[in-house]
Parts: sequence; C-alpha cells; structure tokens
Amino acid sequence: MKILVLNCGSSSLKFALIELPNYKVLTSGNEERVGINDSFITFRNPEGKKIERHLDIPNHTRGVEIILDILKEEHFVESFDEIDAIGHRLVHGAERFAQSVRITPEVVDMLHECAQLAPLHNPANILGIEAVTKVLPNTPQVGVFDTAFHQTMPEHAYMYGLPYEFYDKYRIRRYGFHGTSHDYVSAKGAEIAGLDRASCKIVTAHIGSGASMAAVLNGKSIDTSMGLTPSEGLMMGTRAGDIDSGVIEYLMNKKDYDPEFLAPFLKKATPGKTHLDLEDLTFLLTKKSGVAGISTKGSDMRDVAKAAEEGSKRDRLAISMHAYRIKKYVG
Repeated sequence: MKILVLNCGSSSLKFALIELPNYKVLTSGNEERVGINDSFITFRNPEGKKIERHLDIPNHTRGVEIILDILKEEHFVESFDEIDAIGHRLVHGAERFAQSVRITPEVVDMLHECAQLAPLHNPANILGIEAVTKVLPNTPQVGVFDTAFHQTMPEHAYMYGLPYEFYDKYRIRRYGFHGTSHDYVSAKGAEIAGLDRASCKIVTAHIGSGASMAAVLNGKSIDTSMGLTPSEGLMMGTRAGDIDSGVIEYLMNKKDYDPEFLAPFLKKATPGKTHLDLEDLTFLLTKKSGVAGISTKGSDMRDVAKAAEEGSKRDRLAISMHAYRIKKYVG
C-alpha cells in the first residue's frame, strides 16, 4: 500500500510517499516560496539523491500537479492507481473536528466555513484537496487536523477574557495549531533526552514562516501561543502575531491615509482609497506584516539574514524581534 501525504502551508507544500506496512519513505520533498518569486522544489530521487528544480509554482493547485508529475516521471509509481490514499494536514476545524476524518464534500464545505479562522491555510488546504480530487477522484483522502493535539488544554487556558456568551454561541476560544508538529517534537525530544514524556514538562517550538510554541505537560498540550486563528502569538513570516487590539481600532478608524502610501497594503488595488476596511486589515496583518513587514527582503529568513550580514539595520531588527518574542514565550 502506498500513501501520499501532503502538507499545504501558507507558502510551502511538503510531501512524502510512504509504503505500508513497513512505513518506508519512498520519497519526500518540499516546494518552497509557493506564490513567491524564485519558487522551487526539492525531493529525493529513487537513488536517494537530493534533486532541486527551480520552476514557477504560482499556487498550491499547480504545486500538487507538479508533485504528482514527479512521482510518475521518477517511476515511484507507474500509475496513479498505485496510490491507495492521500493524507492531508489540515489546519483549522474549530470544534467541528477533534480527530482525523475521511474527506467528503460535506467536510470540504465545513473547511470553507472555517476558512475565516485560518485565512492563510484553510484555503491552501482546500486547494490541495481539490487538486488531488481532479487527478485522483476515486482515491480516498483523509484529513489530519492541526488543532487536535491542543484539545487537551484546560478551560482557563483556551478561554478569552470576552463575555462568556461569545464562546457559548460562537465558540470563540483559543484552538492552537501545528498540533501534529508539537505532538511529534515533544515525543521525539523526550526520547532523545531520555525522558518519559508522560511524566515531564516540555516546551516545544515550531519555527518557520508560520511559528508557534506549546507547553506540554505529561504528554498533553496545556497551552500554546496561537489562538482562535493562526495569527496570534509569535511574530511570523508575514503575520504580525500578538498586537494590541487598540492598534487595530486605530488602523480601522483612520480615514485620511495617503492613497499612494496605502496602495501597497491593500488586498485589491483601489485608486484613491484613503481607509482600510476589514478585508484590507486582515490582509495587512496576515500577508504584509511580521518579518516581511519589518525587513527589506520579505519573509524568507535566508534573504533577511543575508541582508542583515551586509549591514541592513531593518533586517537586523526583524531578526532581533523574531528571536526576542520566541524567548519571551519560552519564559
């Protein structure tokens, strides 16, 4: 049996083809800078050699198509019929999904409903599902949710200081993300350190374009930096992370922005626009902020680090802010 595993992130697409029952990884790889200039894919060929190809990957749909093409070209499969199932890492299921599920049209509809809670990820996850469905319509697909590991958080950790009625009616609460990563890393870290995860305290860090941290007590998540959406917590590649709600109010209420200044920060180009609406603000906080907002080189830390080494003060600041917030959350 062969299982293709896909992890569609905000600007990346990781994959692995796994043969069961021995869990042999036939190949694995990563598409990076999806939707960004200079995108590329790396993967292992049948001899185990790392291959890197630079090509245009404008979106996740095209990214999935490229992966499937490579599996055939490199003879990992002679026919897509050899792929028995597809496993997807899915980000946000709110309280609708507390465990892995078989993907159906109804599940996809629910993912769309949750998209506003994870605007960078759920749409990418859905595109991955839809792209696979086009090529492999009869292959079973299963979704594994990022939020599941954090379902063990106690109420006092996942509740916000809002009127309780907002949770009771709309389930506004902390959900946490990167659950599969925090689960694996805490288990592997304990193993390497010679600890019993079931009886120790561990802080886990998932640091990338999207970043979060978790407190794991006796093998169970008891707190995490991300919240209702993946926008809370650490400063990330393009996300602001923790921010005073008063800043949001100020940005929304200001009606006299210089249109030329504002234009690069709008989701849709609107000549002469002098204010931010909700869609613009979400775009600003999730796609134009974080490391990308502070640095001169965007969100890729390799580019930022190079610029910092060459003397760029803004890029040094971006790195310092990113590292400082990680240290604060460890504390």
